[in-house]
Amino acid sequence: MSPRKDTQKPAKRTTGKASKGFTDEERAAMKERAQELKAGARGKKDKADGEGDVLAKIAAMQEPDRAMAERLHAIVKSSAPTLSPRTWYGMPAYAKDGKVVCHFQSAQKFKTRYATFGFSDKANLDEGAMWPVAFALKELTATEEARIVALVKKAVS
Repeated sequence: MSPRKDTQKPAKRTTGKASKGFTDEERAAMKERAQELKAGARGKKDKADGEGDVLAKIAAMQEPDRAMAERLHAIVKSSAPTLSPRTWYGMPAYAKDGKVVCHFQSAQKFKTRYATFGFSDKANLDEGAMWPVAFALKELTATEEARIVALVKKAVS
């Protein structure tokens, strides 16, 4: 180390406010993702392991998100059986060739007013110059279920 670096002092804060940084929920999600990556590095998990992890995350959710996640899990499995269940940042997700295509985020995950069902850039949903990649969910009716089935099928096509 050069003598100059030994004498340098840390930069002073110019705004007068401390940075809040990440929320506790965001830090927890990052820790879960790190654990998922470590588990994946130790050895490939099979589809059954991923499904068990997803079902455990769903079981830990509060109502009404638990019921919605259970229904979404069944919808994804039946409409796109080639997708493999796995967790992603501690959320139920579904992957194709190891890459997450879609995921469910409960409202409690980040203390939001609604749950979301989202798609990654690996999903084949491109439509023109702009298209939605996440949908707010307050409840699942037959109409929403039909739309999700169509979106999931398109995403993996």
